[in-house]
Amino acid sequence: MAVSPETMPENSVIDFRAPPPSPIASGRRSCVTNDEILTEFLENSLKVPDLRLPDRVFPRQKSIRNPSKLNYESLESLSNDSISKILDSVATIGCFEVVNHGISGDLIKSVFSVADGVFRISSEGKAKLTRSSENPYGFEEFHGEEDRETSEEFVWCRGDQNFNKEMEGVWPIGFSNFSVKMGNLLDDMEDKAGRILQFLQQNTPRKLIHENGEMQEQFGELPANSICYLHKHKGSIKGDEEYMNTLKYDVIRMLIRGSEFPHSLCLHVSNGCSEFHVYSKKGWVSFQPDKNSLIVTIGDLLQTWSGGQYKHVIGRPVFQGQTEDCISMALLFSPPKLTEDSNKQEKEKSISIGQQIIIAIAFTLIYHFLIYIYKRF
Repeated sequence: MAVSPETMPENSVIDFRAPPPSPIASGRRSCVTNDEILTEFLENSLKVPDLRLPDRVFPRQKSIRNPSKLNYESLESLSNDSISKILDSVATIGCFEVVNHGISGDLIKSVFSVADGVFRISSEGKAKLTRSSENPYGFEEFHGEEDRETSEEFVWCRGDQNFNKEMEGVWPIGFSNFSVKMGNLLDDMEDKAGRILQFLQQNTPRKLIHENGEMQEQFGELPANSICYLHKHKGSIKGDEEYMNTLKYDVIRMLIRGSEFPHSLCLHVSNGCSEFHVYSKKGWVSFQPDKNSLIVTIGDLLQTWSGGQYKHVIGRPVFQGQTEDCISMALLFSPPKLTEDSNKQEKEKSISIGQQIIIAIAFTLIYHFLIYIYKRF
């Protein structure tokens, strides 16, 4: 008869025996054996390459001969060889010099003289004119160690009336003179930039493409007026090592910021700089420009229009070894509508032969209808 747990005696002992030991070796010993085999396999099969990292993260400077020079006076009568050199310079380094441009040296000096007053505005005034997401013009706000800053930057657009009123309130004495002289210089530079752009367009093997809809989708609204950058280069830097450290800091900041305003050409007035640096995603080159030349760098819009034939770069004059402060200027030029667009609009405005026939028939019917009404009444 089976005994249930409820009726089991209290003092009864259950006879229980442990199972016999397993014939398999212990897990610890097996693990050690497997580790030795795995280590031997990895040592014989894996080959880790020896990596040689660059000594410096910042690319080294590469000096080149001066880029091709465009003689502005003979722009309409350049030889094929001269044109080829200009286009080759644009395609390889994205830069060339313009000599005999005809812009008055006295006008440039007077503009730089009044522009120096911009950087003498008080700290409180500069704070009111600091650039922001809402205001793209004014002084560039600097974050970091003050002794590492090699230049000050001011961005101006004469077409922004709100900013100009605010600037006039901060700088009431000198703004009027600054605005007039800057306007005169910008008129001359925009005229030169327009002719240079037309020259590049006419001599490019692949015609430039400009479709407003696509450009607005890719770059957003283009500025209605040219953008002017003024740079004040500080001349208190001593020693090549300190100079390179501060220059690297500024260059990295500039490359991170990139091209803020879409443009086709950038015209630089270097004001006798010791070197001119050209930066792109693939490298950094430098050369010594002529003292009175204009330096032209290619913008992002022109690179797009040329189908990548022209190279977009960022240019910067450098004043190494200068004990006094120097001022330089850069003009970002956005092109007007190209000739192809105007021709396209003229074609759209013209009336085809079929439309002319329909209009003639309509006028004939209207004429007969009016005659019928006149005779009837």
